[in-house]
Amino acid sequence: FHTEFIAQGDYIALPQVSSERRSIIPMAFLGADVLCGDKLRLIDQATLYDFGVLTSAMHMAWMRTVSGRLKSDYQYSAKITYNNFPWPEPSDDDKHRAAIETAAQAVLDARARFPEATLADLYDPLTMPPALVKAHAALDKAVDAAYTVAEKTAGRKPPKLTTDAERVAFLFERYQALTSLLPVTKAKAVRKRKGANA
Repeated sequence: FHTEFIAQGDYIALPQVSSERRSIIPMAFLGADVLCGDKLRLIDQATLYDFGVLTSAMHMAWMRTVSGRLKSDYQYSAKITYNNFPWPEPSDDDKHRAAIETAAQAVLDARARFPEATLADLYDPLTMPPALVKAHAALDKAVDAAYTVAEKTAGRKPPKLTTDAERVAFLFERYQALTSLLPVTKAKAVRKRKGANA
């Protein structure tokens, strides 16, 4: 009656259900030697970049908007929340990816300063350590910059990303653009033959 998922490499584990009181869903970045239980979502062979984007304000704003609920708590869905999330577009250089990875590692380092605290303790809005709050603010800035630069590079107007509403509006615009890439097939016009009756 119990399921365990065996990871093939580093992975991200996040709870299927998380309290609505939290502004950030607590996610763990774990090695393959740690087993993941069946009450968690698992993102296998994940990188620091993946961890950074998924724990950012951008992804949390998306999660709060599109995820389902269990009572009033967030219920993270692999198909709806994760699969449909518009990630930052890759750029020609690795500068922004490296900045996100560095900021993500800083979040993990800030957590490590409190070895006796659980993730539930660290992400309680009333007890979240200032060092962790600061690390997440730097991570949010790095992720926002990746989106902003991608828009400039593509010749589009850079988004204003200061509120959840602005983040979600921008992400839905990106989602619409990404899902509308296939050309629309137009019906061929029927040509009348000469001499045919109208």
